[in-house]
Amino acid sequence: MARYSRRRFLEDSLLTAAAAVTAGSATRVFGQGAESKSPNEKLAVAVVGAGGRGGDHIRAMLGRSDVEITYIVDADEAHGQKQCENIGKKQSRTPKFVRDMREAFDDPALDIVTTATPNHWHALVSIWAMQAGKDMYVEKPVSHNVSEGRRMFETARKHNRICQTGTQCRSMKGSIDAIEYIKAGKIGEVKLARGLCYKRRKSIGPKGEYEVPKSVDYDLWSGPAPILPLTRPQFHYDWHWQRPYGNGDQGNQGPHQMDICRWGLGMDRVADSVISYGGRLGYEDAGDTANTQVSVYEFKPEGKTIVFEVRGLETPDLKGAKVGVIFYGSEGYVVLSDYRAGAAFDMDGKLIEKFQGGEGDAHYENFIQAVRSRNYEDLNADILQGHLSCALSHLGNMSYYLGEQASVDDIRAALGKLETNEDPAETLDRTVEHLKANGVDLAKTPLVLGPQLAVDSKTETVTNNEAAVPMLTREYRAPFIVPASGEV
Repeated sequence: MARYSRRRFLEDSLLTAAAAVTAGSATRVFGQGAESKSPNEKLAVAVVGAGGRGGDHIRAMLGRSDVEITYIVDADEAHGQKQCENIGKKQSRTPKFVRDMREAFDDPALDIVTTATPNHWHALVSIWAMQAGKDMYVEKPVSHNVSEGRRMFETARKHNRICQTGTQCRSMKGSIDAIEYIKAGKIGEVKLARGLCYKRRKSIGPKGEYEVPKSVDYDLWSGPAPILPLTRPQFHYDWHWQRPYGNGDQGNQGPHQMDICRWGLGMDRVADSVISYGGRLGYEDAGDTANTQVSVYEFKPEGKTIVFEVRGLETPDLKGAKVGVIFYGSEGYVVLSDYRAGAAFDMDGKLIEKFQGGEGDAHYENFIQAVRSRNYEDLNADILQGHLSCALSHLGNMSYYLGEQASVDDIRAALGKLETNEDPAETLDRTVEHLKANGVDLAKTPLVLGPQLAVDSKTETVTNNEAAVPMLTREYRAPFIVPASGEV
């Protein structure tokens, strides 16, 4: 496949997808970088996406004596240059700022790439970096759709790359101890896990046409997504709530809790079915993802269920947790109420055991250790685990996006047909009461009920809904094309 120069990239970015394909392959292929060397040698790091979560990547890397940040990559030059200046005061040299990540990836001296870009870029950053021979730390969600995650996994294995998913709970002592407690049978048989994202999200402002900040290269920022008018007042972060770029809290916070649910239930695959209902309720704004959502996942042969609840309006906790996971056992339950903390209770709610401990930097440490060992099995959150947990989130969103407005009674009837280990009517009733408490009139703004999607967990495709199949991937804008299976 043809290898793109930066000049060729700039030319191609102005072409239509059809013209670009006619001119040649849009897949980026790099030369292989050098393997990580002596444990005593510093690893060179590029951080792609320098704002928000990327700032934590920078902080963590600056705190290590065995790595050096050599590149900062950001489509927003103001963000990137500021970070370079700050880093230059804390390490022996100032990193180079580049807008186009491929300039950094072309450097054979670069060992590691970490990324905290918007979601729609996560897969392609990772694939390009691993094709270039770099090891990868990618924030959740690792993908913007189901197919991307599987391509990332294929790339990591084909190119023998280390790829860590940013689900930090996998490296937290409190979470690890709680999961071991569950798997040891201490609360009996566990067939139901409930993930919670009870996180207040306010309106992102009215939908309109706004000016892109002058410091931003909007073509590079848009990347795989179409170039669209900016319709949200705040350029950074609020992309989470617009579908071309983000996945709502179902895909933003959800992968953390989905991952813990799968981990505790021992489910190393996607679910066999999913159904989702919800809405963007309580205000009208520029967002088009749900701020209230319930997704129910069935793992049928094993008879296990995951429920994930999103509440973006004011809400009390559930069993002491707002952003966390509850495991329901036959002899008690475990509540993980924090990334680092949780507790086990008997059936009467009496405290049995506490779990606590862990730091976020342990996840970076685990990644660096695996980079040195060259063994992906040393990772606490290998890309395969990240893909599976994010795929669950995407499948829930797919059901919701295919849905139609429905009455509470219609939703109750649909949920009554499920083969779950929970009472879906109880979750629905709690959701409805929550909305009423926030002044939402469901007669005026009804909930949306999605179809129940049947999933072939081996091929990771939907088998009963033709409209859902295209949503497993997306139409990419050349030359920012995630390669198809077998082409990584």
